[in-house]
Amino acid sequence: MKLSVIIPCHNEEKNIFLFYDEFKNAFKYYKNTFELIFIDDGSKDNTFKELKKLVEKKENIDNIKALSFSRNFGKEAAMYAGLKEAKGDYVCIIDADLQQKPSIILDMIKILDKEKEYDCVCAYQNNRKENRLMTKIKRTFYKIINSTSEVKFVTGASDFRLFRKSVAESIITLGEHHRFLKGIFSYVGFNTFYIPYEVEERVNGKTNWNFTKLVKYAIDGILSFSNLPLKLSLYFGNFIFISSIIYLIVALILKLEIVTTLMFFFIFLSLSIILIFIGITNLYIARIYDEVKSRPNYIIRSTISTEKNNKK
Repeated sequence: MKLSVIIPCHNEEKNIFLFYDEFKNAFKYYKNTFELIFIDDGSKDNTFKELKKLVEKKENIDNIKALSFSRNFGKEAAMYAGLKEAKGDYVCIIDADLQQKPSIILDMIKILDKEKEYDCVCAYQNNRKENRLMTKIKRTFYKIINSTSEVKFVTGASDFRLFRKSVAESIITLGEHHRFLKGIFSYVGFNTFYIPYEVEERVNGKTNWNFTKLVKYAIDGILSFSNLPLKLSLYFGNFIFISSIIYLIVALILKLEIVTTLMFFFIFLSLSIILIFIGITNLYIARIYDEVKSRPNYIIRSTISTEKNNKK
């Protein structure tokens, strides 16, 4: 099979058939050379019912599989599940909301077919359609993580990618519970070709992203690919120790009358910094705890497929 397309879905009931129709129109000359793998990530609407209708259409001759999670495990888990199901020589990840046009996948395929030295094609947003604050926050995140991580992150790079099966197999071997796919792509390496694309307006539904989730996502990325926050506690500890020695010497020489006030200030400052870094350390310990438990990244409630023998 030439191509496997992974489509994570969360509350996308109104977009399922729209996405399928647009994809089918873009790939009308590529029949039976691709498979669509929809992952229903614990949707609260009728997303999976719409997927069942799509699979059960009599005129449907394409290879379609739909997995339904037992609850919402997150997009990272959905993408991971799709990668494990993919059979194609090329694997693509694309959203179901049509903000990423399926026709762009054809351009990606042409690049990998022609440029054999490349293993992955990644789409990045050329012009972001968001407010300046969000753009600045994202740029700041990339600056921080690139200055602290051993692997490099390309600013604006999205999960909208096409890559060879060898890349997918490498990613699957990383069985960590806390997955940050942008970082994992950088970690596994391979030669990547970057192409710009324009994000379309969402046709139906609301985005699942908000400021809080964006911050959490950024923290997950930093914790997954950087140990600098742990090292900072040592740096700040040394700084406070040296500052305290200098302060003590100055206080003894000048016989300062506000020694007591400054002493309490340093005590409270030191305690605050200690508590902050204990909290950071606990975040890493919590991740270790989650990994040690070895719980699955997702649980599949139901699977349906156009292949009759695979229907459940």
